[in-house]
Amino acid sequence: MAEAMKYGREEFEVKLPPELIAAELEPNHVDLPQRTVAEHIHYALEHPIDSKPLKELVKPGETVCIIISDVTRRWQSPETYIPILVEELEAAGIRDEDMLIISATGTHRCQTKEEHIGLVTKAVYDRIHLVDHQCTDEANLKYVGTTTRGTPVWLDKRALECDHIILTGGVVYHFMAGFGGGRKSILPGIAGRETIMKNHNLALNPGLGAGANPEVRSANLSDSNPVHADMMEACAMAKPTFLINVVVNDDQKIISAFAGNWITAHQAACDLVNRMYGVRVREKTPLVIASAGGYPKDLNFYQTIKTLCNALVVAEDGGTIILVTKSEEGFGSDDTEKQIAGYATMLEREKALRTDFSIGAFIGYLFAESGEKHRMIAVTDIPQEAFGTAKIHAVKTLDEALALARQLNGGKDLRTTLLPHGANTLPVLE
Repeated sequence: MAEAMKYGREEFEVKLPPELIAAELEPNHVDLPQRTVAEHIHYALEHPIDSKPLKELVKPGETVCIIISDVTRRWQSPETYIPILVEELEAAGIRDEDMLIISATGTHRCQTKEEHIGLVTKAVYDRIHLVDHQCTDEANLKYVGTTTRGTPVWLDKRALECDHIILTGGVVYHFMAGFGGGRKSILPGIAGRETIMKNHNLALNPGLGAGANPEVRSANLSDSNPVHADMMEACAMAKPTFLINVVVNDDQKIISAFAGNWITAHQAACDLVNRMYGVRVREKTPLVIASAGGYPKDLNFYQTIKTLCNALVVAEDGGTIILVTKSEEGFGSDDTEKQIAGYATMLEREKALRTDFSIGAFIGYLFAESGEKHRMIAVTDIPQEAFGTAKIHAVKTLDEALALARQLNGGKDLRTTLLPHGANTLPVLE
């Protein structure tokens, strides 16, 4: 019997004949050393990848900038590893006054004192100077070069003025950059707004009307993904000394850590994510049913982009996709909602996106574009009228969605792929 599709705090039974189910995708089991979070961090620091240990890279009297993610990435639990990293630097002779922590806010808002304390612990906050990056604060930006794709790279000069930059963060699939973590601490993390906008616009094909670049997708760390490749060039200009990145499980608990060279240590973390969540499939199917994973993963439509992107991999061209996402808090982003409901045509959506790119707007654009290319059905609390002219059918139950799918496909039941953990199982076609 197929696993139920979670919907908020409820779930829906999948009422399909077994012979119609081509595949049901589950995360892979990966045996990992059983360690505490602190033990994972210490092990990574003691076994750096393609690098000397951190304590051999820094010297007393030198200055060190630690870049951390902001409060929107609290799932990384930086409060568990930043104190250990600070201790490591202290043991190497780096004084408190020679350390600086910059929160890589990208284009996000500044944070409160309480949020800062939550990110690094009060003990660290009281000792080490912590600031938020502000992408529009030109006084604190420095131009360091232009990438081969034409992105002018402006970075937070407070980081550049330090002798060493250490990148920290977490690694998960990312629908634009391929994976989170690594170079994203620099771009978008501590980059100027112009730099971020130019980089993110690479997610669109050149020329108005050309739409989104299909190579800008989860797990793609090749040069064919211009967003990732551009980020790599920008990060190299910052010359990071060291990196520590963590990987978490479905319960957002740290299960592994990687330290060392900013490129290869990050790649090792990406490889683990792929082993855990890259699930092999043999075929695309005319119907895909994907749940975002229930509460809290489907609190809003914005979060459901991960599920959509994973479903698209295994959906036939022109096929039907059913997204199970309660979205009790609505769209979750004004920019996402405006892109979906605020324009009459795809061309108008794209024109607005190119003019003022944001992640939220791009997410809305991808939903609308996918509705043009597939029969898109959302099982959601969001009413049909809220989707405007976007070709997204909104229903309240999975039974309704299946009935509508039959109606849209001439009364036929369709061969189906099921993604009950759609937010973090990435189909990999064999």
